[in-house]
Amino acid sequence: MSTSPDALSQLLPKVKQLAQNAGEAILEIYQQDDLGVSVKSDDSPLTLADLAAHRCIVAGLTQLTPEWPILSEESAEIDWAARQQWQTYWLVDPLDGTKEFVKRNGEFTVNIALIHQGQSILGVVYAPVLNRFYYAAQGVGAFEHNIGQTEKTLLLTPNVEPAIWRLVGSRSHAADRVAAFSEGFAQSELVPMGSSLKICLVAANQADLYPRFGPTSEWDTAAAQAVVECAGGLVLDDQLQPLRYNQKSSLLNPEFVVCQHIDSQWAERFSQLATHQS
Repeated sequence: MSTSPDALSQLLPKVKQLAQNAGEAILEIYQQDDLGVSVKSDDSPLTLADLAAHRCIVAGLTQLTPEWPILSEESAEIDWAARQQWQTYWLVDPLDGTKEFVKRNGEFTVNIALIHQGQSILGVVYAPVLNRFYYAAQGVGAFEHNIGQTEKTLLLTPNVEPAIWRLVGSRSHAADRVAAFSEGFAQSELVPMGSSLKICLVAANQADLYPRFGPTSEWDTAAAQAVVECAGGLVLDDQLQPLRYNQKSSLLNPEFVVCQHIDSQWAERFSQLATHQS
């Protein structure tokens, strides 16, 4: 299959439906008393819902585009020697925000991204409890869709200098450096949110900045990055360069910032606070 805008336009609704199917599998378990929580080797939680969504998405993508490999958070480890040959592949987080899932606060998502030559060119983020989609494809556009309502196009017209800077923060991770980052603004407010919804808030112009200090993996960001970039925003690494994928053996991201545009008010401060990776 091609990665042209026409091909991506045809692919996007099919991936959206697949994310919704995975969300339905998640909700079946979410409504149970026992979520089947275990702990992985990196001390992160794993539930029956992660695995159910993983199986649903992998089966669907395999049928949809058998020529493209799939890398999911719940996949068996794939050797870098094989992975570095990939030009186009699916990058999946079947349940992003497992901690939010366990807390039952609804702020978790299904993330499906298509990576081509290191760039996220299609992404679907689905929050099943919120009945909300964010999705995008290169050359097609970025959209928000609350089920039962009209689809909304996301197109940022960044403010040069917001009166109050809206900063997204995590509900589940330490925020000391976010607090230090926010001290540089005359006025700012923190918008707490879980999972990849934090990135999508910037795309939807419900936040100005999401500085991420601390570890994330490539599947945590890829789908939402497509949404932000197709809406006109940026996801920048610790060198203030566009975040890219499958460039190294490690699947960990550098620290990053999601923004509507680069602004001198925060760019240098972010660079100073970020833990830079070689």
